[in-house]
Amino acid sequence: MARLAFDWREVDIDELVIAGWTARDVAALNHHIEELKAIGVPPPSRVPLYYRLAACLLTQAENIQVLGAETSGEVEPVLLGTPDRLWVTVGADHTDRKMETYGVAVAKQLCPKVLARTAWRFEEVEPHWDQLVLKSFIHESGGKVLYQDGTLATLRPPRELIAGWRGNARLPPRVAMFCGTVPAIGGVRASRRFEMELHDPVLGRTLTHAYDIHALPVVA
Repeated sequence: MARLAFDWREVDIDELVIAGWTARDVAALNHHIEELKAIGVPPPSRVPLYYRLAACLLTQAENIQVLGAETSGEVEPVLLGTPDRLWVTVGADHTDRKMETYGVAVAKQLCPKVLARTAWRFEEVEPHWDQLVLKSFIHESGGKVLYQDGTLATLRPPRELIAGWRGNARLPPRVAMFCGTVPAIGGVRASRRFEMELHDPVLGRTLTHAYDIHALPVVA
């Protein structure tokens, strides 16, 4: 279990679900699958694919520790089920990229999943969901670099992802679901700092969070 502290309440999460391969453009998705297969990453058994991870991986920290220097984050919208309503926040599916060649599910399980400390009511953004903008930044060569930038129109709708998981129209309470990401600009790569945001251009507000990554030595 993970206990998350937001500006409006605390939320207990018992189940963590990462929805992967969620792009709406099937042709582009298949091309990406073939690209990854060429470098040794196993293709998904179905799309979208729902990875079950330990809820204790969730954190709202500003610093995380990982094993080795081959991990990286990717920004995603995250749905949070509570007894009274559905919430949305922004998170990073931090993943061990080297281990992905062995197994994507294993690679995802090896790193913390970082969430922001604020969230929005889902019903406030559902009417203009496709207009929400995901962005992330990394630090390299001594400066801050735009790493990801795209609207949620490129991802499958959230209610479709919820229904595809267990056939339910509603995300159960105490469940967190990551909903997919947008491509990395310049290729997937590691950084010592990851900054992320989910921007709402209609209501004029932005969810943000940033964290530093500390790589631990790999010893044998």
